[in-house]
Amino acid sequence: MADDPENCCQTLAIDPAIRADALARLRSIRGHVDGVLRMLERDDVYCVDALKQIKAVQGALAKTSDVVLRGHLKHHVVTAHERGDDDAIVAELMDVLKYR
Repeated sequence: MADDPENCCQTLAIDPAIRADALARLRSIRGHVDGVLRMLERDDVYCVDALKQIKAVQGALAKTSDVVLRGHLKHHVVTAHERGDDDAIVAELMDVLKYR
């Protein structure tokens, strides 16, 4: 298990409180994206107004990502040594950080 980054973490689920927080954030973001879509469907939308709303969505997604990453660090990375999957967790974390 410790040598296989593909399988090390399949049993490590997102903490229920973090999942609930992320879901609530994503539902809010979905509503915000719908609002941006409606805005862009209009002929009179000002480019800067649309850009501000898109940036707000990006910020909300970044915060959601931070919540999930913080939970992963707190609940899984700090306990990796106890489970004996240090190397796999580090490999997985390095892979995740490529996308941040």
